[in-house]
Amino acid sequence: MSSSSALKPVIPSKPLCTPDGKVSHDTSSGTLAIKGAFQAKGFLSADGFLSAGGSLLADGSLLADGLLLADGSPAAQSVDTVPLINEKDIAHRFSKAAKQYNSIASIQRVIAEQALTNLPHRLQGQALDIGCGTGIHTQALYHKGAAATGVDIAEGMLAFARKKYSDPIFIQGSVLDLPFSENTFSTVFSSMALQWVSDTGLAAKQIARVLKKGGVAELAIMVAGSFDELKTARKVAQLAQADTVMPTAAQWGYSFKQSGLSLKRVITKDYVDMHSDIMSLLRSVKGVGAGATGRKQPPLNRRDVKKLAMAYRNASGIESKLPLTYRVSHFRLEKR
Repeated sequence: MSSSSALKPVIPSKPLCTPDGKVSHDTSSGTLAIKGAFQAKGFLSADGFLSAGGSLLADGSLLADGLLLADGSPAAQSVDTVPLINEKDIAHRFSKAAKQYNSIASIQRVIAEQALTNLPHRLQGQALDIGCGTGIHTQALYHKGAAATGVDIAEGMLAFARKKYSDPIFIQGSVLDLPFSENTFSTVFSSMALQWVSDTGLAAKQIARVLKKGGVAELAIMVAGSFDELKTARKVAQLAQADTVMPTAAQWGYSFKQSGLSLKRVITKDYVDMHSDIMSLLRSVKGVGAGATGRKQPPLNRRDVKKLAMAYRNASGIESKLPLTYRVSHFRLEKR
């Protein structure tokens, strides 16, 4: 054990309360197929940012998934807020998914492992895992040498994490109101959690607040463009949309910049989960707590499922497997 691992865990600064290329994964065989190296559809350094299919302008602003206005803010929708997302609903969904999450969240694990690889091999000081879930990646931060703390809104996930891992500490809290003092952490990590926030600007400010000067954040965030196959199939089948509205990479980049964090790098990449049938695909989304978190929709009947399956195969052009894309932006940030 390194000396940094022996650091005392972080104690919350205030009382806690419940807050109001592609990689293809074949779920039928449990194997991964790498379809291209980990490379940028957009890449940048310094204070500009670029996301999938976008163009970086001379002043560092972006033409991409949502055009930027003259002041650099995304024009597609409100810069900071995303409609429909409710933290209580998310906490409930993920708490219910806790016991089965690790066994079915295969593509999420691949994404998190890439994010962990992006960090230095050894860490020092305190590290925070935002949206820690079952604690598996918080434990990985501990093994890298950090005194690791996990925070999550879902008590069911935290109960699972505390039972399985004794080295990190696990605390209930929201990224919109992190229960820690400012300038606490040398490293902030998050994978596949921040897409559920309702206010990207506030989340960015909270991350900046708890980071120490010179500290880094490595964040893997699912962004707009995810689950497009399912969205298209539902439209073709004339079924009501049930997807969650997610912020774009441009919105996140703008929010981080406004928070005072320095954006050192962002890579936006598609990870594709492959399923043998439509029910397997739908269960994979629901089973990890990632179902619709906004408008409530009636359950699909047999006729709806059959229509959706036919539309999905026709839209994807793939007979044997059904693809489901997770579009993820890997952000590296630094507090100067």
